[in-house]
Amino acid sequence: MTVTVITGANKGLGFETARRLIEQGHTVYAGARDVHRGAEATKALGARPLLIDITDDASVTAAAATVRAEAGHVDVLINNAGIAGPTAATGELTAADLQQVYNTNVFGVVRTTRAFLPLLHASSRPAIVNVSSSLGSLTINADPAAHTDILPAWAPLLAYNSSKAALNMLSVLYGQAYPRITVTAVDPGFTATDLNGHQGTQSVEEGAAVIIAAATSGADAPTGTFIGAFGPVPW
Repeated sequence: MTVTVITGANKGLGFETARRLIEQGHTVYAGARDVHRGAEATKALGARPLLIDITDDASVTAAAATVRAEAGHVDVLINNAGIAGPTAATGELTAADLQQVYNTNVFGVVRTTRAFLPLLHASSRPAIVNVSSSLGSLTINADPAAHTDILPAWAPLLAYNSSKAALNMLSVLYGQAYPRITVTAVDPGFTATDLNGHQGTQSVEEGAAVIIAAATSGADAPTGTFIGAFGPVPW
């Protein structure tokens, strides 16, 4: 039995990832911060409910305790929950604006990963999949030509882009610190979800494909890689 925990699984990419992994035989804990939305999603999916607010230490600790009591281990942790944050011009954003985004996209991943590490260590083939974005690529952001040639949907989003760059670094450093755990950052591409007001050019089915690939490759995937929807993405 492959036990998989997905944060932000009550809608969008998280929901679609959960649905398809359940089809493949995974026991999925579908994480949601709202108990009612989480219950609706788990009923539709046939998943196990997991109440978890990744911005709250106590909530994350309680969620890990729930999975420990019920399953005893975690094979795959998918850090999917994230927010877009404000879209104001770079010079108009405040530290508080960035802190709000980082509390979910960066610190939330740290909270969740730390809490679930003991359960991952109990797995024979543990893996962490961090749902990142090409917008976090330093190479793409620094190259104006890449904004149209590589990433037509590029936007100068100070909070979001920098938070995903930080998430990429977390992925590398966690992978180095825990070589037995396959840690992968993935880019689902410009997918139509609530995060972008459903303006994305890909469906959730297309976007979830790379997450599922990383979640099911296990030890066969190189640790610390950043996999894009159309192949490796430059850092």
